[in-house]
Amino acid sequence: MKVAYITAGAAGMYCGTCIHDNTMASALKDQGHNVSLIPTYTPTRTDEENVSLDRVFYGGINVYLQQKIAFFRHTPWAFDRLLDNNSLLNSLSRLSASTDARDLGLLTVSMLSGENGFQRKELEKLVKWLREENRPDIVYLTNSMLLGFAKEIKNALDVSVICALQGEDIFLRDLIDPYKSEALTLLAERATDADGFVAPNSYYAQFMASEYLKVSVDRIDVVPLGLNLEGHGRIDEKPGPPPFIVGYLARICPEKGLHILVSAFYTLAKEFGIDNLELHVAGYLGKKDKPYFEELVNQINAWGLQDSFVHYGEVTRTQKIDFLNRLHVFSVPTVYRESKGLSVLEALANGVPVVQPKHGSFPEIIKATEGGILVDPESAESVAEGIYQLFRDPSKRKQLGANGQMIVHQNFNREKIAQQLMNVFEKYV
Repeated sequence: MKVAYITAGAAGMYCGTCIHDNTMASALKDQGHNVSLIPTYTPTRTDEENVSLDRVFYGGINVYLQQKIAFFRHTPWAFDRLLDNNSLLNSLSRLSASTDARDLGLLTVSMLSGENGFQRKELEKLVKWLREENRPDIVYLTNSMLLGFAKEIKNALDVSVICALQGEDIFLRDLIDPYKSEALTLLAERATDADGFVAPNSYYAQFMASEYLKVSVDRIDVVPLGLNLEGHGRIDEKPGPPPFIVGYLARICPEKGLHILVSAFYTLAKEFGIDNLELHVAGYLGKKDKPYFEELVNQINAWGLQDSFVHYGEVTRTQKIDFLNRLHVFSVPTVYRESKGLSVLEALANGVPVVQPKHGSFPEIIKATEGGILVDPESAESVAEGIYQLFRDPSKRKQLGANGQMIVHQNFNREKIAQQLMNVFEKYV
């Protein structure tokens, strides 16, 4: 099957969605399918071999200029290509912190408007390339913010368009009115243009169907996240405590709940003793979240726990696997209801039990993998108690880790999940 797999870049940062899209596209290729992984906005960045096209559609600079200045809605396509330079597009990460909420809302409305939006020229470029050079059997949009593409693609190519659902609710929630209301109305309208949807779990399928898309949940197939497990699950023995090492791997920001884990770390340090506990943190830190992280570090220093805190920053694939194999327990206590939970599966793939809040995707992950425990959301005390429970019961800790590792390797490997995704595609071709 020939698949046009349209993804969205994240301006030079490691992004779980980009990594997962690349993993699935690569697995489908290995299974003999003709897959084009097509970046939009910026190039994608992954921690494995990047299989995306060396060309970006809807380049972020052109999208922004066409939104703000009418002149750029009519410039020659050859000129636009100069602004789609990969280095220029990756530099957008330095500007993201200064994006005005009003501008973001207007841009979202325009993008969801598709052929009626200010970026109509960009849609024409994409459709022309798909029709004349790619000629796919099916088009897969990897988040619902791209639904403005669907109508014109279907009209021009006469193919089915499927749309993945991957955490859009957080973005939409943070928009301001009146743009938020306009965007939600457009999203529900444009949902009728897609032939079907794919969600990573039942929770998110039901949530998006009722709250945002206003469609029947029967139109949404559930296909879990899949991992490239090469290198994961090493058989070398983890060093035993002390120190007992608690780990966090995610974007460093308030919504991911690092402050909750830091508070739990303080509670546990008083119980364990400073020399017997360490908190290891890794993940992307954007400019706008640096004050948040600096405040946490200052608090850790004020508690006298600086020698028990290790910050790794962004990690490559090899560094990520090494990081996870140092841990005894893993936790990312998100404040919001997480739709995916890729890093939780990665921890489990390496035999690390997890302590996660009882909301969003996490109950389904824990039930499916038998690899962790659930605690009360937004409660540092509950997170601390969950971690302490696994500290004082080494046999339970090891059993949960072993369960998670075995089940993730059996049921969440990229080959199995790619086949499930292909089964969805085959329903619509």
